[in-house]
Amino acid sequence: MLIIPAIDLKDGACVRLRQGLMDDATVFSDDPVAMAAKWVEGGCRRLHLVDLNGAFEGQPVNGEVVTAIAKRYPQLPIQIGGGIRSLETIEHYVRAGVSYVIIGTKAVKQPELVAEACRAFPGKVIVGLDAKDGFVATDGWAEVSSVQATDLAKRFEADGVAAIVYTDISKDGMMQGCNVEATVALANASRIPVIASGGIHNLGDIQKLLDTRNPGIVGAITGRAIYEGTLDVAEAQALCDGFKG
Repeated sequence: MLIIPAIDLKDGACVRLRQGLMDDATVFSDDPVAMAAKWVEGGCRRLHLVDLNGAFEGQPVNGEVVTAIAKRYPQLPIQIGGGIRSLETIEHYVRAGVSYVIIGTKAVKQPELVAEACRAFPGKVIVGLDAKDGFVATDGWAEVSSVQATDLAKRFEADGVAAIVYTDISKDGMMQGCNVEATVALANASRIPVIASGGIHNLGDIQKLLDTRNPGIVGAITGRAIYEGTLDVAEAQALCDGFKG
């Protein structure tokens, strides 16, 4: 399982939100490229970037920062989400050196875009499913749909999606542990690998994911915990690498 540091971008700065609320943001750095360097030097093998402004505006806003990080670490797999709602945007990020693009809102509202994107950019499309009480939320979590996350995962199984990033909104940024039960349910619902997100606080939370012994859970995204020092990236990755599940 990979430990994947999150760099959430708002107005060019690196921030963390609580439960996706833009007006409840903590600024951790005004130099996201330097923050990326910190996690890379700490031993991470993938980065998770989110254009928060883009998620709300429906188009990339912090694209220059994303490009700068990709150029600095051309060998590092980088996944980017937030405001990705067209093939043109995906092509822009792929050309910039990003390894994976995450389609969130459009995956719910226009699922055929996921199939198109997978055909155009095979192996590079991740679906972001952000859920509240099991139902998928969209538009920067401002809207909650009537679509269940597990049903949507099954729908994308035949499209060739590289992974699903699953976030329980009620847990995100709260550092109270991720929703292990819901993550396992999603991993069992389809053959698409699942990356857990939201609420990870310490090594104990990583251990709980490992203890499920579910081969479908391939990564865990962590944000506030690594910024506030309750989780060490290198230590957490070492735990995963040494786990004999």
